[in-house]
Amino acid sequence: MTIRTARPDRAEHFRPRMLCLKKLEAVVVEMQDPKCGLKGSEQKLNVTTIPHAIAGNDIISWIANKMKIPTEEALVFGTMLVAYGYVYGLQNHRKLVMCNDGSLYRFQTPYFWPTQKWVADDTDYAVYLAKRNIRKQGLLEPYEQEHYNHLHKWLNPKWDFIVTQATEQYKAGRERKKPDRVVFDCQERAYWIVNRPPRRTHSALDSGPDRLMDPNADETQKMTFDQYRRMNLFYQQAIMRSKVKSSVSLGALVKCITTYKNHDPFLAPCLPSNPWLTDNDSYWTLNMRMVDVPTKMRVERWSFSLFELLTDLRGRDDFKIFLKKEFSGENLAFWEAAEELKWGTASSMSSKAETIFKTFLAPGAPRWINIDGRTMGLTVKGLEHPHRYVLEAAQTHVFLLMKKDTFFRYLKSPVYKDIQKKAINPEVHNFSPSQLEQNASSRSAGVHPLVLWQQEEEQKAKAAAASAPVDVKAMMSKIDRKK
Repeated sequence: MTIRTARPDRAEHFRPRMLCLKKLEAVVVEMQDPKCGLKGSEQKLNVTTIPHAIAGNDIISWIANKMKIPTEEALVFGTMLVAYGYVYGLQNHRKLVMCNDGSLYRFQTPYFWPTQKWVADDTDYAVYLAKRNIRKQGLLEPYEQEHYNHLHKWLNPKWDFIVTQATEQYKAGRERKKPDRVVFDCQERAYWIVNRPPRRTHSALDSGPDRLMDPNADETQKMTFDQYRRMNLFYQQAIMRSKVKSSVSLGALVKCITTYKNHDPFLAPCLPSNPWLTDNDSYWTLNMRMVDVPTKMRVERWSFSLFELLTDLRGRDDFKIFLKKEFSGENLAFWEAAEELKWGTASSMSSKAETIFKTFLAPGAPRWINIDGRTMGLTVKGLEHPHRYVLEAAQTHVFLLMKKDTFFRYLKSPVYKDIQKKAINPEVHNFSPSQLEQNASSRSAGVHPLVLWQQEEEQKAKAAAASAPVDVKAMMSKIDRKK
């Protein structure tokens, strides 16, 4: 069993900024020059004397004098040095900024510089967190505790090895002098703050998508004949590939916006009122998943496309009624079964696939669907080793059949026209300021999605029980027992 313990190659993220990082390193080296650089001194941190510590205002003054820039720009440049991990704070280590005061900083050892490009492995981070957990006796930072719990589950098979490594490193650290131990702990912590920042925190090492070409590649490396041939073939295929005119694509976009703008609650007024502004949940109540009579705007939205109709559970039920009258409900039933297989649990995948095969695809199946032979052959062969998307081709084929034929007949049918007549067009609620305050004070939590899901499951179970064949002998035996 192979366990992936490393994240994608972090060196790929450094490549677009390598020139920038080298310039930063040149400045950092100059700052540490014994003659013209910053001079550190021993400073007391709590009760420990830290060597070669520098105040933040001294660093900013040196940058401003050296580069001849204002103090504000020097402060931004110093913050960039901290964010990239070239300078780390001894006091407020969680904030990757430089303060223009007497806060103490030290230069990071070159071993931890980003240009070293050694991968920040999950195993190394787990060892570091386990070591901190031993030293702090379980009192980690909240984000560190979250990372620790995740790595404990992810690397569970090798966790004993991780704990052993952390214990040995902790014992080796105890043998150092206290100032050296504090400095090394700060260096290591600063490295992981930069490479494993807290969640929802911006990291300076995030550079977005990787580039197709390496800007730092050696220009002396010449492309081979095979590489040129492949590139030429790729561009020839790209030229021959059919493209859509900008006018056509923009026209389709304008048509889509024109169609949906009156039915979008953010672009058009909500009827009877906007629940985000008025704290009145009438809009949610009228547009719940399962209601007896839907709203007029909701019914109009069903006519936009078959996807809109099937996405709305109320519209799907109305579509089922139409198909039941036409004795052609097997296509929609198969589409729903394929959706359940796609989004259902992995444990029930095999049983669902077998049920779908016996119900819709097997020769003489009770609800056999009409699809072409090639798609049927591929689907039946794929069901020998079922997975979530084994019915993708057949489901798409059935969806297109319903879209081209059944959907348009449904829009012209009495079923859809009848629901259009019954649809509700709620009146506008114009609340006064006092009523808005009262709505805000009496705001309800609403119906939990889990409750709605349970109600849907109960309705499905009742429908399945109603459609199941009745065993007359079993019913008679139960009646005899009651007598």
